[in-house]
Amino acid sequence: MIYSHLGNSGLVVSRIALGCMSFGEASLGAHLWTLDFESSKKIIAKALDLGVNFFDTANIYSLGSSEEILGECLKRHARRDDVVIATKIYEKMTDSPQSGGLSRKEIFFQVDQSLKRLQTDYIDLYIVHRWDPNTPIEETMSALNDLVRYGKVRYIGASSMKAWQFIKAQNVARNNGWTPFISMQNHYNLINREDEREMLPYCFSEGVGVTPWSPLARGRLARNVETIRTQSDKVQSWLYESAKASDAKIITALNEIAKNKECKPAHIALAWLLSRPGVTSPIIGATSVGQLAENIKSVEIVLDEHEIVALEEFYTPHSQAELQ
Repeated sequence: MIYSHLGNSGLVVSRIALGCMSFGEASLGAHLWTLDFESSKKIIAKALDLGVNFFDTANIYSLGSSEEILGECLKRHARRDDVVIATKIYEKMTDSPQSGGLSRKEIFFQVDQSLKRLQTDYIDLYIVHRWDPNTPIEETMSALNDLVRYGKVRYIGASSMKAWQFIKAQNVARNNGWTPFISMQNHYNLINREDEREMLPYCFSEGVGVTPWSPLARGRLARNVETIRTQSDKVQSWLYESAKASDAKIITALNEIAKNKECKPAHIALAWLLSRPGVTSPIIGATSVGQLAENIKSVEIVLDEHEIVALEEFYTPHSQAELQ
């Protein structure tokens, strides 16, 4: 495994992060394809064996069940100080009008719930899952700063928002002497590159680490077969519908390069992401030990200039609905 600092921070993370949305009780939340504790444990243990030290989850994943599984597995198989745990807040966890969003009340409540489920005294990277239009950003950034001051959180990050929103949050933090975000977890892959316009240049210039979600476009850059997830994942229908023709050309180029390099398309797609300026750790999901072990090979692959041009030349803009 290769390691890098997350942006300009002192936090050292593996160049591949294990996303934990695949872990959790299937009867909870919206995902029918999640794995139970025993199956999840094998993947998490294998990730540790392969040198992965960066684990990304969220309170909303299987309504907390993902956090519970991750916390228990890491407690059994790793020293707490050796791993980096990221979790997120924003989505509604209950039907209560108090649930959801980024109010001071909700942030303070949800961080304690996540700490209990993760069985830890602190969260390495606490991420706001989305922008909250109903809470003043000053309130949110002040509350997050207090979590850092109290020792419940070490660093803070953000995910999937407009560039102007992210910049506004950073400016509010810095102007008040509060903790700024050190990372941006955005939707970025070979067939969705919209953040190259504003978000990614800003992150690169400011030293914000980028940790893309859905680096394999929910499997479209890895395989062309139907699975339980592809059949039940409603998000796919609005993430990847507006540019199917150009996407197909990109995937063809991806498969050709993978064939020439005698590896899998997923390896090339991840290697491309790892070569992008400012990208620290793509977040990969896994539903089997073999899938995880295969995809981690991407850190060893180097693409030349001609291969990168071939992967990028057919990209066309996506609709606004697909940006987040």
